[in-house]
Amino acid sequence: MTRLATHGLSLVRLLAYVTVTLTGLPIQVLALACGWRGIARDLPRVYHRVVCRVLGLRVTTHGAVSHTHPTLFVSNHASYMDIEILGSLIAGSFVAKSEVKNWPVFGTLAKLQRTVFVDRRVRSSAQQRDSLTGRLQAGDSLILFPEGTSNDGNRLRPFKSALFSAAEIRVDDKPLVVQPLTIAYVRLNGAPIGRHMRPYFAWYGDMGLADHLWALAGLGQTEVVVEFHEPVTVEALGSRKRLAEHCERVIADGLARANSGRTVELPLGDVVAA
Repeated sequence: MTRLATHGLSLVRLLAYVTVTLTGLPIQVLALACGWRGIARDLPRVYHRVVCRVLGLRVTTHGAVSHTHPTLFVSNHASYMDIEILGSLIAGSFVAKSEVKNWPVFGTLAKLQRTVFVDRRVRSSAQQRDSLTGRLQAGDSLILFPEGTSNDGNRLRPFKSALFSAAEIRVDDKPLVVQPLTIAYVRLNGAPIGRHMRPYFAWYGDMGLADHLWALAGLGQTEVVVEFHEPVTVEALGSRKRLAEHCERVIADGLARANSGRTVELPLGDVVAA
């Protein structure tokens, strides 16, 4: 694509994104204010699916998403687009660092999806656990990024086992279900996304958000694979530490498969956004 065409695509897509957001935002505000739990739970998933279409994200799933309520979903984290993609697939709220609530626009959207904001400092681990367990005990599924921040999309950062403390609770006298999943950006306009192309999607380090989003919106069509791994429990694995190690291992294996283009030997799900 020429530079002019790329800028034109970025402009059209971002204007469409703003339009969709401004349309859905007051409905979600009203749903939360009036206590319409079903609408407040389901509208974000519809919104994220539309945003994926607007931004040219074509998402394919492998494996089966847990329908147990609540479930703690555990994922790798490479981009702010992970929110749109996973939000389109899972009826749940995200767990985010406390700084996100003060971000322009995105902080407001996070609050409207009932995001759980946690302080990542070690001395706040008890408060983190209480924030997460309260929502899980209330029956809300949560989506956790245990790396603590986004990375370059080529590998995982070490998982923080303290963030798995909420997995030790029991809900209705049953162990909490934890489902690891892998998200990978695999093709751009039909061509494989190699190591040097991933910074166009991954957002990390000192990258400027506005410039990165503008460039990403003008790229074309991106194919994304989400692999849902087998659900587990902390009781089955024996400890929180082993649970964190298990999730890190299976997610890393899934990322390596996706990045190398190997076939995932799991049932192929529907394409949920195009």
